[in-house]
Amino acid sequence: MGVNLRELIPDDAVKTLELDNLGRRTIALDAYNMLYQFLTAIRQPDGTPLMDSQGRITSHLSGLFYRTINLLEHGIKPVYVFDGVPPSLKEREIERRRRIKEEAEAKRQQALAEHRVEEARRYAQMAARLTDEMVGDAKRLLDAMGLPWVQAPAEGEAQAAHMARRGDAWATGSQDYDSLLFGAPRLVRNLGITGKRKLPNRNVYVEVKPELIESEALFSKLGIDRAKLIVIGIMLGTDYNPGGIKGIGVKTALKIVKAYPTAEEALKSLPPTPGVDYREIFEYFMNPKVTDSYRITWREPDREAVMRILVDEHDFSEKRVQNALDRLVKAYEAHLKQRGLDAWFG
Repeated sequence: MGVNLRELIPDDAVKTLELDNLGRRTIALDAYNMLYQFLTAIRQPDGTPLMDSQGRITSHLSGLFYRTINLLEHGIKPVYVFDGVPPSLKEREIERRRRIKEEAEAKRQQALAEHRVEEARRYAQMAARLTDEMVGDAKRLLDAMGLPWVQAPAEGEAQAAHMARRGDAWATGSQDYDSLLFGAPRLVRNLGITGKRKLPNRNVYVEVKPELIESEALFSKLGIDRAKLIVIGIMLGTDYNPGGIKGIGVKTALKIVKAYPTAEEALKSLPPTPGVDYREIFEYFMNPKVTDSYRITWREPDREAVMRILVDEHDFSEKRVQNALDRLVKAYEAHLKQRGLDAWFG
């Protein structure tokens, strides 16, 4: 889930955008974050995900295909960044998430048995899992679409932030805020969920638009730097110390870091948490494991390969896929091919 900084960020530090405002921009997208959004949002009324005739989940492929085409039509140049091996610091959080998903699946089954459809849907979203096979299919689909993806050695958001800091991407794209702690100059949220969305547990729909947070502007408004933002994250709770420090909320955390001239001194002042090494977490955010060995290149879509993956293997509608492919090719011709965007890095 990452660190939740939303309450910390002033409203005037968040710029609401239209997708067209991001045209010609390369966005390094947190692939797992995006795929999980598709897995949770694209489901049947009772929460059952889309599946092919063999019972394999396809919600993530549907979202990846159609949503990415929508981004391309607006001139956005997405680069999906996939997680690698998680750091040992994250073991407890991974285990916690596993338990939550198992409990949610049991509650979903119970709700279905008792015909509580809306509850079943909520539990199904909580129980969503992304398997190695599903990730592999997503990468194959991106290859067929002619779109670049990068394999991170560890955290995808850290790699995306690194790419943005190098200038190989204009911003990172994720619903989480971790890339700000990892040093991203800009974060764009809501790229996977723009449009009309139903509010949880309410029959109300709202218009969701992309949001831009620029790091330097945020630091200026808060009167802190990136290092102090990391210390705030540690106090509030990160993937490496879920739960944070008991009794410290957003306002108190900000007050604490501003009371010290440096982040290091603020870090030393924190009350100890058994089994948690604040310094180790701080150093990981400052110097995460990343790679410069990647390439970013956009290629002409391979229509036959896309049809084989979606229609032949996963039973997508041939007509819908063909129509979407027409849009994909048109977007490629308009926004990628004409400007000679192939670029090699690493």
